[in-house]
Amino acid sequence: MTTEPDAFLGGLLRLHQPSRGAHRAGTDAVLLARLMTLRAQDRLCDVGAGTGAVGLACAGLTPGLRPTLIERDPALAELARINAALNGIDAPVIVADVLAAAADRRAAGLQPDSFDAVLTNPPYFTAESHRASPHPGRASAHTFAEGCLETWIRACTAILRPGGRLGLVHRADALPACLEALRGRYGGLAIRPVHARADAPAIRVLITAIRGSRAAASLCPPLVLHDPHGGFTPEARALHTGAPWPPP
Repeated sequence: MTTEPDAFLGGLLRLHQPSRGAHRAGTDAVLLARLMTLRAQDRLCDVGAGTGAVGLACAGLTPGLRPTLIERDPALAELARINAALNGIDAPVIVADVLAAAADRRAAGLQPDSFDAVLTNPPYFTAESHRASPHPGRASAHTFAEGCLETWIRACTAILRPGGRLGLVHRADALPACLEALRGRYGGLAIRPVHARADAPAIRVLITAIRGSRAAASLCPPLVLHDPHGGFTPEARALHTGAPWPPP
């Protein structure tokens, strides 16, 4: 664990994170935390929460929000509890594996149809498609078995109420797999590509979807993170500092 907490969202949140070399919250967590407009009364679940960055950031941006954080690694779950207390946020932390059998998830406290919104950053790679990190925590955060994305989305769907909203971030080249996992479960998809630079291919996709909706999908304008000089674009800077976008 870091000795001093990192500043997150321009200092809105303070986060203890694992040591260097392990998976640490960064831009993906920022984009996921800023993906939805939430209300204080919404029941939010951060699935695969790690140290709690996304769920706690949402609570920092929406005072009164009480997020539930789901993490399978007990050490990271304990860091999430520490971070919630550090920031004065009431955030239950549940140690559970969302890839486990439904009965095991329920036994851990994940009840069906119990959340209004679910945010998730699934592992990005299959073990067959890339060379896993030698750091166990980083490998676990980034890698899972072939076909597990569909299982992950199914588990997120099970705890989301009908009409509830799912938000996720993934690699851009995983868009077909994401759409396949969402098919038949969600409608009203809004898909936004994320580009490191305006002249470069997308590196991420941000997706929101409504459980059980039959509404058509939409492709949103791209989010460009960096200007030609390498600095943040105005939108990316606002997102990373917790400022409203578009500005009032």
